[in-house]
Amino acid sequence: MFSRTRCTVLPSGLALLAALTLQGGVARAQAGNSKLDDPTIVAIFDAANTYDMQTAALAETRARSKDVHEFGEMLVRDHGAVRQQGRDLAASLKVTATPPTDFALAKAHVEAMTKLRALKGGDFDRAFLQHEIDYHNAVIDAITKTLLPAIQNARLKDLVTKVAPAFVAHRDRAQNLLDHLK
Repeated sequence: MFSRTRCTVLPSGLALLAALTLQGGVARAQAGNSKLDDPTIVAIFDAANTYDMQTAALAETRARSKDVHEFGEMLVRDHGAVRQQGRDLAASLKVTATPPTDFALAKAHVEAMTKLRALKGGDFDRAFLQHEIDYHNAVIDAITKTLLPAIQNARLKDLVTKVAPAFVAHRDRAQNLLDHLK
């Protein structure tokens, strides 16, 4: 379904989720004391992909480096595809996405966007790439330690498992770009 280079959508999107679910070590505490059930995971999955699409869209307009600009385009495209897969699956399962109360992920996204919008040129490129590295590292951790063990529906678990390797690919691409940024 995804090409090898475009398989990287979900990682960025869930990285904020990962940071959110792993801060303090308890997923339900990070979700505003809500139970981390499938409808909540679907909502977080959707928001995380949307938020990373928005962050990456900044790179499309603000990046100085052509490679960073193209990376942003790839993230928007990939996360859009994965977000749609999640929405389609939720609709077919008749699952209503239920965001956690006191959704800290939304607050973290606003803060990241504010910081990135204040930057231009090479400063933006470096900050954006570091954000993507940190975001993906957090997502990888959250997927393996928090989300996959909490998912009850086999089809939802299959989707998350299928796209999870893309997290590593996105992180590695961001790291490579940052390491070679002039």
